[in-house]
Amino acid sequence: MKLLKYFLFSVVIISFVSFKSSNKQLVWQDEFNYTGMPDSTRWGYDLGDGCPNVCGWGNNEEEFYTKDLKNARVENGSLIIEARKESLWGKAFTSSRLVTKFKGDWKYGRIEVRAKLPRGKGTWPAIWMLSTDWKYGGWPASGEIDIMEHVGFDAGVIHATLHSEKYNHVKRTQQEGKTTIPDCQDSFHVYVVDWKEDQIDFFVDNKIYHSVKRNSKDDFTGWPFDQRFHLILNIAVGGNWGGMQGIDPDIWPQQMIVDYVRVYQ
Repeated sequence: MKLLKYFLFSVVIISFVSFKSSNKQLVWQDEFNYTGMPDSTRWGYDLGDGCPNVCGWGNNEEEFYTKDLKNARVENGSLIIEARKESLWGKAFTSSRLVTKFKGDWKYGRIEVRAKLPRGKGTWPAIWMLSTDWKYGGWPASGEIDIMEHVGFDAGVIHATLHSEKYNHVKRTQQEGKTTIPDCQDSFHVYVVDWKEDQIDFFVDNKIYHSVKRNSKDDFTGWPFDQRFHLILNIAVGGNWGGMQGIDPDIWPQQMIVDYVRVYQ
């Protein structure tokens, strides 16, 4: 299957049929064609539960993030992020949160992640981006780009969202779009953000479903997306949103399986 994937990818590049081949260059990627720990030249980790600054990572989440193989590993050509029901440092669950910070940081570009999502109440997988340098201050001032969020109690509904000082979920002014992908927990889909200077577009399987244009009146408080950002992949458990309808105790472990990550500029 891995050889077939490389062949098909090469055909697309050579044919110049796709958007990315005719307009952008591949600048960063992980095809996960190895086994073991995620490639340390590409991936780092956010560890723990976010304390002492924003315990529960600011969302009252129930997981403790590790860099253990049982929570993050590469096997059979895919990255596995696995949330498990096991106690660690006062938390009832473990998981992993991989970041490309200082290993993959970009200002503008097209980021593509092909993934299959976990299922069940309490799961909260995300493919998202944060500012690397925090030029405009702490969250949400320096911005957040959510390429894909999914909460298990609302199966099949995919969310894409921008957060800034002016527009964020705390103020209920976040710039959000959503689409329904009924088989997102059973099949792989490609989640994409195409980030340009004054517009950010979101796609699933090359179909656009959300677009945000910069308001000409907005300064950095409404549009902090002119600095470099890095990518984050994680499964949170519970929390203000993911745990709104509780956590099913009988579904664990749950996995987000990532086939590839590709970045074009």
